[in-house]
Amino acid sequence: MKHPVIVTISRQYGSGGRTIGRLLAEKLGVPFYDKELIELAAKESGLDESVLASADEQVSSSLLYSLSLGMYAGVGRADSMNGLSINDRVYVHQAKVIRDIAQKGPCVIVGRCADSILAGRADVVSVYIHASREARLRRVVEQYGMDPHRAENELQKIDKRRTAYHDYYADTKWGRAENYQLSLDTSRLSDEGAAAAISTYLEFFDPAANK
Repeated sequence: MKHPVIVTISRQYGSGGRTIGRLLAEKLGVPFYDKELIELAAKESGLDESVLASADEQVSSSLLYSLSLGMYAGVGRADSMNGLSINDRVYVHQAKVIRDIAQKGPCVIVGRCADSILAGRADVVSVYIHASREARLRRVVEQYGMDPHRAENELQKIDKRRTAYHDYYADTKWGRAENYQLSLDTSRLSDEGAAAAISTYLEFFDPAANK
């Protein structure tokens, strides 16, 4: 890696983003954060870890319904003793943890709007991992052990949830190529090949360049 950077990975469900992120972190010799963020946010917030896990990368069901209809008008924000829903509180604590992690140096962070939370930093490379529907279905059945009859519905449901979460909290749209430094289709790449492709990109990435 020519320059020390922080890599954020957004991913379609079943595209291999988490595995690729871990392989990349191992290849670069830097820390990897995915579910680990829940434990760190629990320590930072004092909230029970199971509570954070249940709200991880999710907006409230009422808000999700409103977003699906394109009619969000502040639904589901108010609750709790400090005026924030549990989902909002989880986001706030995870965002603080992500900023603190970034201050410590290079790492790989999967999901949780890290691309948006760290926007503006020259040392951040945001990556979007996607794949064809067929490749994702094959992965969730063969690698995740999901019932083939449930797989298609799960793809749609989880991608919808991730889109709603990102678009609610971030200033950019999830999955739009122009919002990432690198967009990678893993349909015909092994996880190791995808990690190597990102690593190669980092060799040529220049934080000082802004063309």
